[in-house]
Amino acid sequence: MDKKIVFITGVSRGIGLEIAKCFLNDGYFVIGTSRSEFKLHEVLGSEKCLHLALDVTNRDQVSSCLEDLKKQSIVPNVLINNAGITKDQLFLRMKDEDWDDVIDSNLTSVFNMTKLFIKSMVKDRSGKIINISSVAGLMGNPGQVNYSASKAGLGGFTRALAKEVATRNITVNCIAAGFIETDMTNHFKDDEINKILNQIPANKMGSPKHIAALALFLASTKADYITGQTISVDGGLHMS
Repeated sequence: MDKKIVFITGVSRGIGLEIAKCFLNDGYFVIGTSRSEFKLHEVLGSEKCLHLALDVTNRDQVSSCLEDLKKQSIVPNVLINNAGITKDQLFLRMKDEDWDDVIDSNLTSVFNMTKLFIKSMVKDRSGKIINISSVAGLMGNPGQVNYSASKAGLGGFTRALAKEVATRNITVNCIAAGFIETDMTNHFKDDEINKILNQIPANKMGSPKHIAALALFLASTKADYITGQTISVDGGLHMS
């Protein structure tokens, strides 16, 4: 690909921030989003980036975003749908808003952002779409019916869209993350961590760098013949 512009949702911390660093170091111009203001250029130590305060579940905000990017001639050819939330609760106690919020943030947002950029990718006959998912979508997780459903849906979205746009030289892939050391896992107690590690053949948690490295590979020309795949990065936790 001639131009190297990546758009990453949920860039203010964890996996999203690590992906931003990885792509910046590979020469990409990085456009990152989060719901609130975030000084991305200061965190990355570079001016080759742009932060947008954007609610990816809000279609009005999403639509106006594209026009702003066109004016600056920075329409991306790589989209990484990373933004997501959890609202864990046993199903019998799960509130309607717990379901709606997680589905909107983790799945509907992917529809919104992909819909926004897919036409320009089709026109250019080039593009990479990478969806950050979870092994919870492959194996299920008690207390996470909403989260597991959203991530399973993301896998179906990935495979179906990949079939639709493959002839346009656009690839669509999914990364299913296992237990990765982020803010979401830092609150675990020692006994909870030990229980998790006992389930993982590698007996350790992963790093955001593992996810970022795979995302960078999938965005490269080396991965042009890979599409419609969900690739697990989980230390062997889920083996299909």
